[in-house]
Amino acid sequence: MTTQTLYRDYSTHLQELYGEKIYKLPVNLPGTCPNRDGTLGTGGCIFCDEEGAGFESLPNYLSVEQQLSENKAFFTKRFNVRKFIAYFQSFTNTYVPLEDFKKNIIAASKEKDLVGISISTRPDCIPEAYLEFLQEIATERNLDITIELGLQTVNYHTLVKINRGHTLAEFIDAALRIKRYGFTCCAHVILNLPGDDELDVIENAKILSALTIDYVKLHSLYIVKNTVLGQMYEKGEVSLISLDEYIKRVIMFLEYLSPDTVIQRLVGKGPQGNLLFCNWDTSWWKIKGMIEDRMKEQGSYQGQRYKYLYGEGMRNSTPSE
Repeated sequence: MTTQTLYRDYSTHLQELYGEKIYKLPVNLPGTCPNRDGTLGTGGCIFCDEEGAGFESLPNYLSVEQQLSENKAFFTKRFNVRKFIAYFQSFTNTYVPLEDFKKNIIAASKEKDLVGISISTRPDCIPEAYLEFLQEIATERNLDITIELGLQTVNYHTLVKINRGHTLAEFIDAALRIKRYGFTCCAHVILNLPGDDELDVIENAKILSALTIDYVKLHSLYIVKNTVLGQMYEKGEVSLISLDEYIKRVIMFLEYLSPDTVIQRLVGKGPQGNLLFCNWDTSWWKIKGMIEDRMKEQGSYQGQRYKYLYGEGMRNSTPSE
């Protein structure tokens, strides 16, 4: 059984969609979010550090054009890729003035060899005017638009505990409005948040399936020094599951997830040199391999339990041979 039959992996999906390899070009812009600047709260989520998600990107003082150009040259040479997606990765990219947002997106859309733009943001930062503008750009430049929403968990009690500043309701609202504009939607989920159990893992999969979320990024929780979570961890106030339990949860999530959803990532990476905990001191690619090996041993595949929820005939839940 191949990886493709175990779950719908992102690289294969892009190859099928565009007929060739596609690579994401990260764009790292200075920014903040309403959970940092006092609008909803200060300090951000308890696990978030000052770099946001842009720790592997180029410096954020470089322009959009510079970052795309440099990254494209690097990835073209390293991976022999000719088509790209501009990925606005760090912080909340729709939490800027509309005119600034337009300038950023227009600058990216002018890059040659681009097939799409992916924008990372929060569920409570999806103004209608921004969606309307993106629809104009998508039509004018013939680009596919994906909006990535940091959900982390559907357990709204856990969302409060980790100080997300939004609840499940905002995510559902944002996902529905994004889909109405014809954009694809990606949800970021952490399966080993303190307090979440296996029932939450299953509920994550069920709700994302019900909303017909197009893409999912799974992250294992990493703990950064000098964050609220880092301080709690050092005081012994945080209990983390084992690597074996994480693997079990990922497989359980995939089994309950719609077979139509594409998996962009099974496990994340953390910023080097500033970590208290990350991936049980195991390389992300080893964990990915362990998940796939376990799925083969168990005869597991994405959507295996989904068919029992919605009926055998609703969707093609059986992997191809």
